[in-house]
Amino acid sequence: MRIDVLTLFPEMFSALDHSILGRATRKGLLDINVVNIRDFSKDKHKKCDDYPFGGGAGMVMMAQPVCDAFDSLGLDGDVMRIYMSPKGRKLTQSLVKELSAYRHLVLLCGHYEGVDQRALDLNIDMEVSIGDYVLTGGELPAMVLIDAVSRYIPDVLGSEQSTVDESFSDNLLEYPQYTRPQNFRGLEVPEVLVSGNHQKVAEWREKLKLEITMKNRPDLLEKKE
Repeated sequence: MRIDVLTLFPEMFSALDHSILGRATRKGLLDINVVNIRDFSKDKHKKCDDYPFGGGAGMVMMAQPVCDAFDSLGLDGDVMRIYMSPKGRKLTQSLVKELSAYRHLVLLCGHYEGVDQRALDLNIDMEVSIGDYVLTGGELPAMVLIDAVSRYIPDVLGSEQSTVDESFSDNLLEYPQYTRPQNFRGLEVPEVLVSGNHQKVAEWREKLKLEITMKNRPDLLEKKE
């Protein structure tokens, strides 16, 4: 999968060079291309924002450098162009799976008070929000989306089962996980997990998934029904 990121702050995406995503990139499973929108500014100081028409607080990203950045990509074919915005469609596991089917994603990161609507009208297929709150820019939401989607790329996680058993895969939250030692500070691993009885383990995990979901996210159980 190829992911292009359009941003005013490309240095923030160095975090993606590490851990699982870093390995996926080095293996050629994932191609992340970060584009600096400032490179397309026609202002001698690389200014990319201006005051909003109609007044109001803050500054708005100008259409010209954003559109020119999109034009530089030469997009065609199976591509989804996304603007990270609190006004957008909420990022859920089902949307993550939907986006993972694309061969090419382009993510636009807004900043300040947002982006000139004309740039969005000309370039964006979908707006996506990672939650009901506002951040200073779209860079962190873009990294969240990249991480979530990349986990569905074959061989990135090493085991396809990893995305099957985790939270939200069946509208339930994940069961608790344990590893060695069996006793830590007086707390024992549940006996069923060391019993060797796979049927009992599966039943225990399903029971805990329901209990945890009922406690923390009962709304998910309504969706399951």
